[in-house]
Amino acid sequence: MGEKTMAGPVTHEFWSSRFAFLMAAVGSSVGLGNLWRFSAEAGTNGGGAFVVVYVGCILLIGLPILMSEFIIGRASNAASAVNSVTDLAERSGVSRGWGSLAWVGMIASFLIVAFYCVVAAWVLSYIPKFLFGSFAGQEPEVISAQFGEMANNSGGVMWWFTGFVILTAWLVSRGVHKGIEWAAKFLMPIFFILLFSLAAYGLFSSFGVEVTTEKGEVSNAGYQAMAFLFAPDFSKINMEVIRSALGQAFFSIGIGSAIMITYGSYLSQSVNIPKSATIIVLTDTGVALMAGIAIFPIVFAHGLAVNSGAGLFFETLPIALVSNPGGQFVGAAFFLLAIFAAVTSSISLLEPSVAYVMEKTGVSRKQVTWALGLVLWAVGAGVVHNTLEADSYMNFLDGITSTWMLPLSGMLVVLFVGWRMNKALVDEQMHGTSPWAKALLLFLVRFVAPIAVGTILVFGTWEKYLKPLFA
Repeated sequence: MGEKTMAGPVTHEFWSSRFAFLMAAVGSSVGLGNLWRFSAEAGTNGGGAFVVVYVGCILLIGLPILMSEFIIGRASNAASAVNSVTDLAERSGVSRGWGSLAWVGMIASFLIVAFYCVVAAWVLSYIPKFLFGSFAGQEPEVISAQFGEMANNSGGVMWWFTGFVILTAWLVSRGVHKGIEWAAKFLMPIFFILLFSLAAYGLFSSFGVEVTTEKGEVSNAGYQAMAFLFAPDFSKINMEVIRSALGQAFFSIGIGSAIMITYGSYLSQSVNIPKSATIIVLTDTGVALMAGIAIFPIVFAHGLAVNSGAGLFFETLPIALVSNPGGQFVGAAFFLLAIFAAVTSSISLLEPSVAYVMEKTGVSRKQVTWALGLVLWAVGAGVVHNTLEADSYMNFLDGITSTWMLPLSGMLVVLFVGWRMNKALVDEQMHGTSPWAKALLLFLVRFVAPIAVGTILVFGTWEKYLKPLFA
């Protein structure tokens, strides 16, 4: 354990160990994005076609951006993402304006945690629904309707939302070791045990079920689910699928949001950044796929729609589970799994803003965290009261952050590290990496990631917003 001295009078902690760092970073990456959002996006965007593009985005774009963010954080003399980039820009002899990339990411992370806490509130409210039999014996239409009734009951949701915001703020206020590390080291092992158990349950419970396919053929439900996820129909890949996969990759890993720059600033020099970044992206991807294996076989076994979007987790899954033996307990375990993932991600989303205000003002962590927690509650309250409409506040925040702000910030990160940051500083942070691996990663940082993100942003904007104007 140690402290990193910065340009001012403020100091901050290191991670206590490499394991603690990996658990915190994996906990940040593995969240509702891997469970609720991944299943919704994969179901809506063609299953295997989406998965192929998503994995490509993770490896060719997500990995180099994550590594670059860790490099920025550890190489700087600052704790917050904004000051880290500004510090390195000055030391590299380039414009301080590069700090704007961290501003975009930090603002995005704060907006995301505002609606993230609302989704977490929904998850919390479903645990007692399963445990106390609210879905037992109900018709599918009634179970499905309970989600809308719950989400539109803003007074009821506010209690769960307020409780989750308080939990998030309390953990962040405890600091790196007693808050963020403790939560990750305690919750993530339980999360993985639950995830593997539920994936095994979903897969094996479906292999004995025969279903009729769209072509009128009788087939095994488990086989159909695996084919949906892992046998891509490449004809389904279009710009919307690519744009959705890119947004999911950024949302899932937590890149472009200033989180990993902040976490990188707590990182000791003994940790190999490329190796750690690889472990994190592979784990995050594995969790998303495992969540798909847990959810889609159950959905196929009951002949339910896979393309129901966000409703897949809150409407379709409960309908499927309640008809299974012990379904109410399996359902409670599913949503408990989701809340564990939500906690580790929500604290990471709040941390960049807390680190910046602490460093800027010199005010204590506890005071800053609770003040920002109050702002977070106020922003999120607006989401609670306007959630399910197509033009809802939540859809607006989700769209502007995952589709535009996170990719823009991520593209600026790799442009900065690849082309503007002092090369000696970059090389210093990649110690312990073989020459061929370093050359490959830097090629991805300098060329592949920025060109890919830039191209997807341009064509995605054209397809979704500009092309219809000329139709």
